[in-house]
Amino acid sequence: MRHGHNVIVALISDIPAEEHPFGRSLAAAGVKTASITVAARAYLRERALMTKLCASEKPDILHTHGAKPDVLHGASHLRRPFGTVTTVHGSSKVGGASTFHEILQMLLLRRFDGVIAVSQLLANELRGKSVRADRLHVIPNAWSSASRILDRAEARTELNLPAEGVVIGWIGRLIPIKGADVFLDAISRLGQNAGAISVIGDGPERARLEEYARDHDIGERVRFHGVLPNAARYMRAFDVFVLSSRSEGTPVTLLEAMAAKVPLVVTSVGGIPDVVDDREALLVPSEAPGELARAIERVLSDPAAAARRAEAAALTLAARFNVDDWIDAHDRVYDAILLKSRS
Repeated sequence: MRHGHNVIVALISDIPAEEHPFGRSLAAAGVKTASITVAARAYLRERALMTKLCASEKPDILHTHGAKPDVLHGASHLRRPFGTVTTVHGSSKVGGASTFHEILQMLLLRRFDGVIAVSQLLANELRGKSVRADRLHVIPNAWSSASRILDRAEARTELNLPAEGVVIGWIGRLIPIKGADVFLDAISRLGQNAGAISVIGDGPERARLEEYARDHDIGERVRFHGVLPNAARYMRAFDVFVLSSRSEGTPVTLLEAMAAKVPLVVTSVGGIPDVVDDREALLVPSEAPGELARAIERVLSDPAAAARRAEAAALTLAARFNVDDWIDAHDRVYDAILLKSRS
């Protein structure tokens, strides 16, 4: 939009765009949306509505995100009057229909005019095997300062957390690949030193994680907040932010924590080492709750060193992951596709 493009976001959901939290955020930002309101597995209906939208709007580029949109919309238009781009964020590995869609997505990536990987590691996995090298681009996620981050006191009040004392935070979908179970295992090893624990997010693992917390005598200290709109605004409630994923692309929650200058303990997986190193965060292997616990203890025992790392992370964010450069990178991908189609 800021470069003069006419951007339309097709919001595919079982509720209308004007009632969807993301749809409301887009509207507040002045972004035009097209509401494609369908049930979760109404694939033919969804594809028909999307085809109708493309016929009406006549886009130059159709840019899809996620396995199901890639399969249904991006890769399926064989005789298309527009270029197609997808951003591959990595696999959620939640099983069921999602796994089927991800398998199809990998098989169909060659049909796209451009494929954007959010980390170099992900690009290396795709290059040659699933995507032609000349169509593959690496564009890590970026962070925008559009929303205000609450200060420590405000954030703790809204989350109903203690005003004083240690709070350790975790944000993400409660699915196995995000490693919330590893996080709680680490917390159970810390004893009372861990203070209060804040888990923001929801998913199919929630009931099992709540049971684990109760069984390991940390249930009274762990607060499961569920899904909160714009969860990044609460980051400063935490004395340390933990990202315990088993796999990642370039996680937006990491960028959000860097913006809030919160000390970081993260697993060294996927694109995370491309974002931060030991000058900016404490990195540990995945599936290592003991090492995760020791890293958390290190942050809490030396807050001055943790603050220096957090300050360095914020400088890295501003220099390498700003939204203007991110938009420019996408523009270059779009321009190359359009130039090739017109030559």
